[in-house]
Amino acid sequence: MSIGEFAERSQLSPKALRLYDELGLLPPSRVDEDSGYRYYALSQVADARLIAALRQLQIPLAEIKMILELEPERAAARVSAHWETLDAAHAARRELAHYLVERMQGKRPAMYEVKTRELPARSVLTLKRSVDGTAGAWSFGKEFIAILRDRDLPRIGGPEGAAYAIYWGEVNDDSDGPMEWCRPIPTDQAQELAARVPELTLRTEPAHREAFVQLGPVIQTEPAHWPVISESLQGWVEEHAAQASGLGVRLIYVADAGTPRDQGPDGEFALPLA
Repeated sequence: MSIGEFAERSQLSPKALRLYDELGLLPPSRVDEDSGYRYYALSQVADARLIAALRQLQIPLAEIKMILELEPERAAARVSAHWETLDAAHAARRELAHYLVERMQGKRPAMYEVKTRELPARSVLTLKRSVDGTAGAWSFGKEFIAILRDRDLPRIGGPEGAAYAIYWGEVNDDSDGPMEWCRPIPTDQAQELAARVPELTLRTEPAHREAFVQLGPVIQTEPAHWPVISESLQGWVEEHAAQASGLGVRLIYVADAGTPRDQGPDGEFALPLA
């Protein structure tokens, strides 16, 4: 059938069908060599409607392409995982909205528990750049993981050895940070280890005290939680007449003193103090 008829049956526009063809998502069953017209088989209607339904779940086209190539059971698990992520994000935004409403009404919203600790001076390998929103931040983190994955760097125990990301500015659709990934390394081996990873910059971070909030699995901590966490830290600073050091707010992967992992390490959100 012609692209017009197929569009009518599948409830997808010809524009969408052309895009899906270009991306390899839904190529036509036949293309006329002379005219370039696309023709589709009736059996493709189900796939077209499936793609349309997956798009309603806000699944990116690249992800849909991978889902369609999987066995049914694995494809279903992928969709389920995507929905759980969306559900968590929605719940986080609902909490943020509730917090903002209470604050605007002059109430004192519930805050996260804040703790403090002392951190020694340390040598860190870093990678810093501006990032394009939340998706760019996660991609940047994966790039950092990939750089360190096979370098076999020694690990430091405790919170002072945990990998962390510094947010030197807000990271969202309107603001690009910058963001800096950091991996502490033993100071007595710093120069030697830095030579193994020329992609990264070696610097020294001074000893400091920091206020922090324990998050649980970082992968489940949506960015919508972060304004409330940040205000909890700032509120503690004001209440205790403390002062932020300007070293940048950190997301710390405390469950793994090595490189961050894809699968939910426990983390903390910390504000270095002067």
